[in-house]
Amino acid sequence: MTLEGELIRKCLSRTENQCSFLDHRQYKVIYRRYASLYFIVGVDNDDDVNELSFLEFIHNLVETLDKYFENVCELDIMFNIEKAHFIIDEIIMSGHITETNKANILNPVIAVVK
Repeated sequence: MTLEGELIRKCLSRTENQCSFLDHRQYKVIYRRYASLYFIVGVDNDDDVNELSFLEFIHNLVETLDKYFENVCELDIMFNIEKAHFIIDEIIMSGHITETNKANILNPVIAVVK
């Protein structure tokens, strides 16, 4: 069983009333559901991990994708995966969140894609 498959099954089996944080193997998993999209982030299982900051990261990512794709859905991501990767690359650099301003994230993405 692959790690990704295990995580997806675990997140899908949880109810809306359950917390969006869980421990899996050596990772702390933070996930959030937006309509039919699940965004899952795995981080080292460390005591000083701020789970709420990762929920904020996911929310910022979804808002940015939503702004770019004008109401993002799974088909937008599936058929435009390179654009989604450009957006993520503008937010994260070397494993660290470097930008959270949606305009600053989207300006270089729009310039490269056009």
